[in-house]
Amino acid sequence: MRASRLLHMLLLLQNRGRLSARQLAQELEVTRRTILRDVDALSEAGLPIIVMRGNQGGIELGFNYRTRLTGLAEDEAEALTILLSQPRQVLDVLGLRASGERAVAKLVESFPDRVRQTVEETRRRFHFSESALNDVDIRIAAMAQAVRACQVVFLQADSAERFCIHPSMLGMGTEGWYVRDVRRSNHSIPLTEWGDINISSRKFLA
Repeated sequence: MRASRLLHMLLLLQNRGRLSARQLAQELEVTRRTILRDVDALSEAGLPIIVMRGNQGGIELGFNYRTRLTGLAEDEAEALTILLSQPRQVLDVLGLRASGERAVAKLVESFPDRVRQTVEETRRRFHFSESALNDVDIRIAAMAQAVRACQVVFLQADSAERFCIHPSMLGMGTEGWYVRDVRRSNHSIPLTEWGDINISSRKFLA
């Protein structure tokens, strides 16, 4: 467990720069005293750990130390995020949920800044619950593209007039797929109420 935490700390420091012991303790869910012991362990292992005292101080890596995973294009980062966001019932059955979450956190921290930004944006825009992914409605892929591109969408159910939404997030819950409209306090609109959809070329501010 400690070796795993040390690696996670190293990734946090190399990607976020100087962090206080308190910030590291919050990220790693341990005490400040544990963080200070881990810093000593990393230093003894030969890593260039610098500890700066005072109000503006903190813990950082020296000599531009870097070890990163690179080479992911933006769409590859989006696809990987969706894969990592899938329900994890199998991990629960095997007793590996916490281990899986730590592994995902380390993987994301190892990415370059640009890729991590894409990962966080994709997490904000897409959400999945612990239910099965059964829907294959072609409107879902179209709505996903609109969410990614911040495009205005027009919905028209069988018994209603067409109305406009600004889709901020697409999700899948226990009742099925839904989209949220940023203009309506992120009100959720289930797939059953979409009707015909028309993706406009007009964009909106996310």
